Amino acid sequence: MTATTYREALRESIREALASDERVFLMGEDVGAYGGCFGVSLGLLEEFGPERVRDTPLSESAFVGAGIGAALGGMRPIVEIMTVNFSLLALDQIMNNAATLLHMSGGQLNVPIVIRMTTGAGRQLAAQHSHSLEGWLAHIPGLRCVAPATLADARGMLATALADPDPVLLFEHGGLYNVSGELADDAGAVDIDNAAIRREGGDVTVVAYGGTLRTALSAADELADLGVEAEVVDLRTLRPLDDATVLDSVRRTHRLVVVDEGWRSGSLSAEIAARVAEAALYDLDAPIERVCTAEVPIPYAKQLEQAALPQPGDVVAAARRAVG
Repeated sequence: MTATTYREALRESIREALASDERVFLMGEDVGAYGGCFGVSLGLLEEFGPERVRDTPLSESAFVGAGIGAALGGMRPIVEIMTVNFSLLALDQIMNNAATLLHMSGGQLNVPIVIRMTTGAGRQLAAQHSHSLEGWLAHIPGLRCVAPATLADARGMLATALADPDPVLLFEHGGLYNVSGELADDAGAVDIDNAAIRREGGDVTVVAYGGTLRTALSAADELADLGVEAEVVDLRTLRPLDDATVLDSVRRTHRLVVVDEGWRSGSLSAEIAARVAEAALYDLDAPIERVCTAEVPIPYAKQLEQAALPQPGDVVAAARRAVG
């Protein structure tokens, strides 16, 4: 086992990809000399050179489009978008090209591109750089959307994503970059098809992903002190959703709390709640609870930002309502 951080695990996954496959290259704003806006690619330019680690102009539409073209030409690009709000500047490329070309070409044109972006709030980056828009992008057919919440997934999801013949969006929660822990020396590619049960319990199912997993696990610790055993499910992949793992858990616990840093209206939490209601309504012993971000632009002031975001106490309160 080696002590590492979420940021370092991501960097090692990129380093391994660059070293093992000459078709792989990294491109984006400040990924080279600056080492990435969040330091993920620090040192990779010196190791692999400017042909493999490419700084781009400040035009998301242009460099995401260039990445799609490179993927169509047989390369395996890793494209970094600084924060998820900037993905909206490349939405035409992501939705109308990357996600649709396989369909529009009658199965002739795959787009094996991985687009990485930082998501989430909690770092006082105010209303423009604190979004959680993964639910919006997970709405689009033709994309796979993944959200690593653990060191192992941060280390291993990229390799699996690069092996996928179709576009993959990888959402890295900004609040996780400094999270530290131990990672197996032989850590590598991981499954991106299935959700994972991070804590077992029989009283209530708590579904989370990305940055909200730590919130859910902290709430589960508090609930255990109150005699409530929460089962915590990490979605891991947001599209396609692993319904089976969530439904199996709900059928055991008969109660559901969904934790989602996105806004409540039209959110991933709404989709999960709807699917459980459609497939397991009569297994529920209580209404589905959702813990989401307040429906406001994320405030800059730290105390207001924290008040707007899902907190462990909010999850505890929702779980206690569910169990009566």
